[in-house]
Order: sequence, then structure tokens, then C-alpha cells
Amino acid sequence: MKIVDVCEFYSEFGGGVRTYVAQKLAASAREGHHTVIVAPGPADRIEEREGGRIVWLRAPRILLDPRYHIFRDRNAIQRVLHREAPDVVEGSSPWVGGWAVASWPGCAVKSFFVHQDPVAAYPHTLLAARLGAPKVDALFGLFWRYLRALSGRFDTTVVSGRWLADRLSRFGVKTPRAIRFGVEPELFSPARRSLETRKRMLASCGIRDDRALLLVALGRHHPEKLPGMLIDAVGRARCRVPVGLYMIGDGPLRRRLESRAARASGVFVAGQVTGRSDLADLLASGDALLHGCPGETFGLAIAEAISSGLPLIVPATGGAAQLAEPAYAETYEPFRVEACAAAIERFALRDGRAMAAAAAAAASRQIRTSHEHFAELFAYYAELCSQPRVHDPQYSYLPLADEQSVMAASVQ
Repeated sequence: MKIVDVCEFYSEFGGGVRTYVAQKLAASAREGHHTVIVAPGPADRIEEREGGRIVWLRAPRILLDPRYHIFRDRNAIQRVLHREAPDVVEGSSPWVGGWAVASWPGCAVKSFFVHQDPVAAYPHTLLAARLGAPKVDALFGLFWRYLRALSGRFDTTVVSGRWLADRLSRFGVKTPRAIRFGVEPELFSPARRSLETRKRMLASCGIRDDRALLLVALGRHHPEKLPGMLIDAVGRARCRVPVGLYMIGDGPLRRRLESRAARASGVFVAGQVTGRSDLADLLASGDALLHGCPGETFGLAIAEAISSGLPLIVPATGGAAQLAEPAYAETYEPFRVEACAAAIERFALRDGRAMAAAAAAAASRQIRTSHEHFAELFAYYAELCSQPRVHDPQYSYLPLADEQSVMAASVQ
């Protein structure tokens, strides 16, 4: 089976999508498939990989995060699709990449793969603290109609968690199918815990007392991840609890967070950790994962933390909450600094060893492997490919004006 993934949110410089793409290519090689990733980048080039290749198409940078690019030329994407002639083509964004797949006249199975909930990522981040998430969703009814119109041009919608499938179903997105992501259990394990590594991490936070609570934050330094709120929450909790925060990641807020951390006490911004084994060592050596994003589609970093025996302090919504069980997690009301600080304080009063043991025990029961995820995904695609397909004229190439007409009609 040949799969082409038009992957608009892919970057060479890290992030959950990059990890997922690497896993997909490895799974393709293992199971005898061929996967082509079509990604926006600084120049046109082809990068051969085991299991397939990455076709980079020249595209402008995203101003808010110059590590990422965004498609502008739909025709270039469709030329790649014509050349590759896939059995399955994935549109992994609701923007130009998604429309390029939706309007391509080929007869491959078309999968709308939702890697991000744009309303939860942006409007919720800006407005939900004041208005509440339900009201923000209602205010963005035009976007949901737009998403319904786009998803209607695909054969299926694939998401990484049951909660997101339910959410998209409520807004009328076409046939959401939940296929949970997985982790690499051979890499992320409690056995990697090192007291020496923990001591070094605390020292980086300016803390010499080994009895202090060591929190680890993992994620892009981007507004939707709310990293500034995490620093503020740790600052409040430190008035009552000895605690340090070790922040792993990079992004457009990096310099601002470094300045904020310098003014705070007990916070260290470590930057991007490129080695997966190094990352696994750091996760296993912390005392808890502190997470701020309430709109995770799945929460790959959270799953990796649980597999490392790391308990959680996470928002009470989204993919983070779906992975959090009371035996090893504290949850808090999203967007609220004081609620996050209170969750840290509650965590500090609990038995950390018992919570770590509960997280490790839950990993085998709750967290699947990446092999299991891709086995299910590929089997689902094979099932769709086996069904009779008739070319539908609605999938023919749409001139830009006609595409805009379709989008306009969807919001009336």
C-alpha cells in the first residue's frame, strides 16, 4: 500500500508531528508499505528515508514560529499526488494542504487526519479564560461549518483520541475515527530513572535540596501550550512548597520564557533535547510532568511521561485529561494560574513513589505502542481501499474562485 501524507505541520526542528512522522516511516518499512510525506520547507528537495521519503515543497515561513513553513501553492501539492499515484492520501491540516487533497481528482482513499483542533489551540487560548470554552466554540460556528464542508470531501476523518472524535462529531465533522497514538516502550521506561540526573536537573533550577519537588514541562514554547502560566504557577506554589521546574522545548516564546525564568526562582529553560534517549532519561528522572495545554488532540508527551513512570499535573480537559487517572495525576481547571498552583501543592502532599508506581503500572494497560497504532491505522486504510470506489466529479480540480464559493456556501 502506498500512502501520501500531505503534512502541513511538519518541521525538521522538533514537535510531536515530527516524532509521529518518524514512527510512521519506520512502521511502513516494517510492514512493507511505502509512505511519502509532503511537507512545506525552505526549498524544493527530496529526502529519502527508510519506509519512504519526504518531499519538501518550497513554502513561506510562519511568522509566529519560523521553524515551520505553510503551504501556499496547491498546484505543487497536486502535481506530487499525480506523480506518486497513492492508494491512500492524507490531508493533515484544514488549510491549503487539506484543500489540495480534497480537490485532487485522483481516486485514492482520502483521509482527513486531524493533528490539531484549531479552535482549542488558538481561540480557546486567547478567550476561554474569560468567556469559557463552550461560548468560544459557539462564537466560532463559521469555522465549524467550514470544517464540515472540508471534511465532507474526504472518505474518513482520523483522530488520535476518543474525546476528539466525540468533539468533532458534535460539530458535524464527517465520520471521525479514533485511532489512538502510541509510544516506544523500549525507550520510555521507569528503568531510566537516575538520581544523579535528577540532582543535576534540580541544580539547573538553582535548587540544592534533593527533597524539593522536580517538575518537568515538555512541549513547544508556543502560546497554546501556556508555558508562561506554568512558570507563574510554580512561582505561586514555591511560597508553600519547595519546587523546581525544568522546561524542555523550543519555539517562538523561547526568549521571553528565558527572561521570565531568570526573574522567577527555581525555573530552568533547557531548550530542545534532540536525542530521544536523552529525553527519556530526563522524563524518567523527574517527579511529575507539569502540562499547560488543555487542547491536546492526544498528548504524546503525556503518554511518554506515563510510560516513564512520571505522574501528571495536567488540565482537566482534552487529551491530557483523557490520559490522567487519579492514582497518578492531579488535574486543574484550564487557563487558571491559581488552579495550577493548587494542583502542584496537592501533588506535593501525596506519596510520590506510590504515584510513580501507579503511572508505570497504568502504562501497559492504558498506553499502546506505536506498533499497535500503525497496525490499526494501516489495517483501516486497507479496509477502505478494498471497498468499491467510483470517481466522483466533486473531487475534480476546483479553481480558486469555485473553492471559495464552496467555502462561502458552507457558512450560509
